[in-house]
Amino acid sequence: MKLPGRLSAAIEVLENIEQRHLPAKNALADWGRANRFAGSKDRAAIGNIVFDVLRNKSTLAWQMDDESARSVALAAVVRLWGVDADAMANEFKDDKFAPSQLSDSELKSLKTPRSEEPPASVSANMPEWLFDAMSKDFRDDFEAEAKALASRAPVDLRVNTLKSTTEKLLKNFSKFNIAPTQFSKIALRVAPNRNDEKSPNLEAEAAHGKGWFEIQDEGSQIASLLTGAKDGDQLLDYCAGAGGKTLALSALMNNKGQIHAYDSDKHRLRPIFERLKRAGCRNVQTLEAGNEAQLEMLKNNMDIVLVDAPCTGTGTWRRHPDAKWRLSEKSLDDRLADQRLVLEKAKSHVKPGGKLVYVTCSLLPSENEQQINQFLSDNTTFKPLSYKDIWQQPSHEAELVSANGNETHLTLTPAKHNTDGFFISVLQKTSE
Repeated sequence: MKLPGRLSAAIEVLENIEQRHLPAKNALADWGRANRFAGSKDRAAIGNIVFDVLRNKSTLAWQMDDESARSVALAAVVRLWGVDADAMANEFKDDKFAPSQLSDSELKSLKTPRSEEPPASVSANMPEWLFDAMSKDFRDDFEAEAKALASRAPVDLRVNTLKSTTEKLLKNFSKFNIAPTQFSKIALRVAPNRNDEKSPNLEAEAAHGKGWFEIQDEGSQIASLLTGAKDGDQLLDYCAGAGGKTLALSALMNNKGQIHAYDSDKHRLRPIFERLKRAGCRNVQTLEAGNEAQLEMLKNNMDIVLVDAPCTGTGTWRRHPDAKWRLSEKSLDDRLADQRLVLEKAKSHVKPGGKLVYVTCSLLPSENEQQINQFLSDNTTFKPLSYKDIWQQPSHEAELVSANGNETHLTLTPAKHNTDGFFISVLQKTSE
């Protein structure tokens, strides 16, 4: 397929997302099953158009003065990919799979930037109702933060130190132009693909099957490091999900001590079993999903309780840009209630002197600082610890500075740290 055919497919997928309210990955998978003639490079290019549109939908629609799937897809390949509009119009004439011919008004919109400045929420490429809440936390830096959230994300992997080394993975993956990251010493990164390029499928490599690494954003790795987990600790991963942080913590603890992996949802927890086996994690006990009775024996006994809380996922918009257009105020209210509930349940398992580590992949203050401030107000036996003090305990090369200037809780962002957006707060239970 050439660009015109790929554009037609992307427009079809975008219309399907809009009409059926489907997640982008599902809509792309549906198109692929119905059009098996398309090769892997074609599917990758179509997906790139769809995701670039969803990342930048507001500004693309504003430029075209039209939010239809056709208009924003055309604008994406011209304004983001640098395709010449006149050359594209000529290609349309000779390709039977092309969308209908470009109109004069479309060509003008594609070629001529609008003279006026777009509204701030449009430039931020996010729903207007979220703009105020997110922009206040970053103030003058918000334009850069919003732009970074609308960019493509790299592929990060975590070296599994139970089975491999950074040097070994660097050598094994030299063909992917892989490089170390800034903060985590066991994180390696493949830069984002460009335009219609296909990202490497690292999980298809033999090294993944051998358990040498896991795909994990560096921000998530930093969250695991800031637990301060060490050999011999007793740790409860209260919202373990598929086990990404569980595996990282197991390696951090050198397979010593005990990790109790729990999640209320059996479907989220199901992938953890194969992942633990592949990674060689022997100090993890996976509890039955939703069986809170099994947690009773852990009460007041845990050195560390990690709460990777359910959240809106606003920090992952680079990877899941369709999520920002599905997010509603009710969804946010539901997540806030979920967070309060898991914090209330998880706190009872922390022993005196132990730590409660609260993590979200959100950049909304209501899910982050405000949630923790309310928890501390209601639970005076907990006190906050500075992430800076914890980060200095191991020997890390790069200094961590919170994106919003907070000295106690850490906010990671794509603009400041080149990670997904994360919030990390470490609380200690006093001995009283």
